[in-house]
Amino acid sequence: MGALADAALNAGATVVGVVPRSLFQPQLIHDQLSELRLVKNMHERKALMSRLADAFIALPGGFGTFDELFETLTWIQIGIHRKPVGLLNINNYFLPFVSMVEHAQKEGFIYSNHRELFIVEDDPQQMLLKFQNHHLPEDLENWIKRPSAPANP
Repeated sequence: MGALADAALNAGATVVGVVPRSLFQPQLIHDQLSELRLVKNMHERKALMSRLADAFIALPGGFGTFDELFETLTWIQIGIHRKPVGLLNINNYFLPFVSMVEHAQKEGFIYSNHRELFIVEDDPQQMLLKFQNHHLPEDLENWIKRPSAPANP
């Protein structure tokens, strides 16, 4: 996150840090942030970042990245937001994720139109262009409106 913040600041962008109080330690906080917002916990952090964002781009990362990516996709699925989500596929980092989603589709756990919830691109400029033209599927809530299963006899 620090390298990304440095690049954004060097390009003249505003960088807002959203940090839970439990992680408010000097060695964890970028010292050049345009703004720092402290929140109670990780749940509040993700909710605030979601409200502040126009779109989401996941870069290669670990558990925190995966957590935020899955929550962001789930929030689209259940209607909390309708913002574009992209995976910046540096060195094919996200190919196993895409394979996992495709496997879950084949197994019937993810609807095929839900694959359209995210864009995978290895070029940042191309991703931004795709964001401009990205539309979520019309029947996104089909998983909610499906007929209920019959009761067990």
